[in-house]
Amino acid sequence: RIFAGQVYDAGVGPQYQGYLRKEIDTIAELLKRKYNHSSVHKSTTQRKQVNERDGGEYATLMVGKWHVGGEYPPDATFEWIQNTMGDETHPTPTQRGFDDFFGTLGGGGSYYQPPSLVRGNEVVREQTPEGFYYTDAINDEACSFIKRVSNESNSKPFFIYVSHCAPHWPLHAPKSDIDKYKGTYIQGWDELRKQRHARLVEEKIIPPEWECSHRDEFVPPWNSDNVINREWEDSRMATYAAQITIMDRGIGRIIDTLHETKMYDNTVIFFLSDNGGCAEHLKENGEEGHWPEFYGGKTRDGIEIQVGNRDDLEPGGEETFMSYDISWANASNTPFRLFKSWVHEGGISTPLIVHWPAAMSRDSDSGNQEENTSMICHSPWIIMDIVATCCELADVPIPSHLEGESFLPLLLGDTTLIRKRPIFWEHQGNRAVRDGKWKLVYRRCEERATNKSEDGVGNNTLGWELYNMENDRTEMYDLSNQHKDVVARLAHMWDEWAERCLVKPWPLRPIPVGEKDWSNLPWMW
Repeated sequence: RIFAGQVYDAGVGPQYQGYLRKEIDTIAELLKRKYNHSSVHKSTTQRKQVNERDGGEYATLMVGKWHVGGEYPPDATFEWIQNTMGDETHPTPTQRGFDDFFGTLGGGGSYYQPPSLVRGNEVVREQTPEGFYYTDAINDEACSFIKRVSNESNSKPFFIYVSHCAPHWPLHAPKSDIDKYKGTYIQGWDELRKQRHARLVEEKIIPPEWECSHRDEFVPPWNSDNVINREWEDSRMATYAAQITIMDRGIGRIIDTLHETKMYDNTVIFFLSDNGGCAEHLKENGEEGHWPEFYGGKTRDGIEIQVGNRDDLEPGGEETFMSYDISWANASNTPFRLFKSWVHEGGISTPLIVHWPAAMSRDSDSGNQEENTSMICHSPWIIMDIVATCCELADVPIPSHLEGESFLPLLLGDTTLIRKRPIFWEHQGNRAVRDGKWKLVYRRCEERATNKSEDGVGNNTLGWELYNMENDRTEMYDLSNQHKDVVARLAHMWDEWAERCLVKPWPLRPIPVGEKDWSNLPWMW
């Protein structure tokens, strides 16, 4: 059984079409087919011991955020959504391999009345009841799905994709949860980053040679005059923490459900986020001409929703629509640089937690299973590797076109396993390649702060940057001038990959005179 939290399928294309490609199977489509043992290569005897059955034929379930099936404007009507979902450019989860679905088809939105909310193939038209909170609904539906599968007579294994929105903006959470964190962050983002980095080193999650990156160039010092309302800033981060706490509490209910249904030991759990902290600012009051204006409207009680980071309002309530902005995102990404949308580590690197008691626990001398067999692996992997790993877990042939590599041997104790092929990225003109210890990365941004860091580390020039990720994972020391041969080799590899994958030059369309490339300026949105 496989439970995936916050894992996103790849396969959007062929060139920026904005929805899943028909010719590329989703992980749900791969797992629900039936395969005979004789047709599947078995690379490990350990997997065979815990999975004595034909490959595939999984029950496939999804709850939460879809957002790989075309665009759904947050102010779209129920009729428009119902008439649009499922067409050629708006594939739905149940069209792409999932037996059942509850969640939202579009991107972010209110946690109290989420837009494009769907059950199965029907838009949920009823007003959400008092006490409704989307994160709780996602977790509760996941528990219901698991219980339903456990009670079915055909005893299929299951794959469930739990795709949380939290802690994506807006900053929405019940007051009782926010109040638990009020005052926790009044120390400010500078001190928080120091403390988090020190704790990461102390708990041996990262090695001490990985220095903490400097405060981002667009973030003011906490004690400067530029931070006008510190109590409100504390409330923003307290709301963000509450969002995560509610999600964590609900995942605990999912774990309890696995125990209750006696499926916990042989369920593999993957948990990760889809990107680093988000620096996106929301223009106050849905200022006309900026996309946040589409998230306005009224609450269920008819109160006007105030869109934007207004420090005269407390975050968290349904009548607000705020983000935690660049400063707290910088703290969230400790110790890394930059944010979601960039391909420096602060944008692309998130920890992956994998748990599988039946196979990952080792026997002690007394014959009892030992739970404390955890390990930390710093070798890089990418989302498509989760697909390959799930295929191998389920005795499903890994598609020949899939460039993912299974890390199942790593889960079963092979600590020497590393990814064989390089990893490439491109997002809104930002690009990178990781090959072994080397990472070549390019930051595209038309506006840079004029001030450098206090000690001059890092530079504000555009171009390829080269880092030795073994001893400088936080990308502090650019080695591009010392290793020009490595830069040339990796840049050539990236160019070949970009040509093969039909990567288009950025920007995709000419930027009008007098306009900016807003994609790389989220703190101005």
